[in-house]
Amino acid sequence: MSTDAFRTDADISTEPLLAHAGCACALCGRGAARLGGEGGNAGGGVSRRLFTGALLGGALLPAVAQGVREEVGSESAFSRLVPAEEVEAAATQQYKQLLSEAASKRALAPAEHPQVQRLRYIAQRIIPFTDTWNPRARQWKWEVNLIGSKELNAFCMPGGKIAFFYGILQQLQLSDDEVATIMGHEVAHALREHARERMGKSAATQLGAGALSALLGLGNLGNQVLGMGSQLLTLKFSREDESEADIVGMELAARAGYDPAAGVSLWQKMMAVSQGEPLAFMSTHPNSETRIRDIQARLPRVQPLYAQAAKPPQRFGPPAKTGNR
Repeated sequence: MSTDAFRTDADISTEPLLAHAGCACALCGRGAARLGGEGGNAGGGVSRRLFTGALLGGALLPAVAQGVREEVGSESAFSRLVPAEEVEAAATQQYKQLLSEAASKRALAPAEHPQVQRLRYIAQRIIPFTDTWNPRARQWKWEVNLIGSKELNAFCMPGGKIAFFYGILQQLQLSDDEVATIMGHEVAHALREHARERMGKSAATQLGAGALSALLGLGNLGNQVLGMGSQLLTLKFSREDESEADIVGMELAARAGYDPAAGVSLWQKMMAVSQGEPLAFMSTHPNSETRIRDIQARLPRVQPLYAQAAKPPQRFGPPAKTGNR
């Protein structure tokens, strides 16, 4: 398919697909060497966030390249209620369905499209720095695709399935640093297994004490959780999850050579385009003004990483404000 045949204004049904994998807003992933259907490599330790006075305290820390690990705590026990392999398999199936629908409407951008090349280039720079956040990512088969929809959204599903919607690139005229900010955030959701955790929490609520007692011995509970089809359609990430994804995403972008301060301009653009109306991408997120303050408070922790990082030798521009490039 030529880039001229690519539609950028298709009506793509995403809500059931994305929610089934764990979130109705924007999902997650983690990186490796080759993208667009090929396997990858990464790994590391898993932990979860502590969000207290560390936020404001970060602004007072010395400018050393220590990253944000101390702001992220241990893995949630609720994640253990749901088998990671089955969450990732379900996400892969739903991702394929989404791509199939997009392709049927000529809304799946071909590999030679300049914005696909741009997204995959940025992902390849981010991926090598994810290995300290989740050892499972070494087994994931990473994919990065561009969907021709005017929707302002992006996601990374469990197992490393990334998609951007054309609308968010075109309408916001995103710089590479801003794209890396969004991608880092979405990848962080997958690395931190927020979808799996939310599913586990919901299962514990619905199944009661029996589920809680099974935290350290699953049995068939994981299959029962994944069978709750209607429940998965309503799962969304919490604001705590979103804040954690911001923290980890900033570090990923900085280590990849993209300016983490771009989060400020990104959310200013989000505020301007939303005009007081919540966007799908922002549906469970902290409000933009709070988010900007939080990003600014954390910059002293990640700017040294950015200063030391190798900068991308290639830069790309956003799509034209009109047309499909």
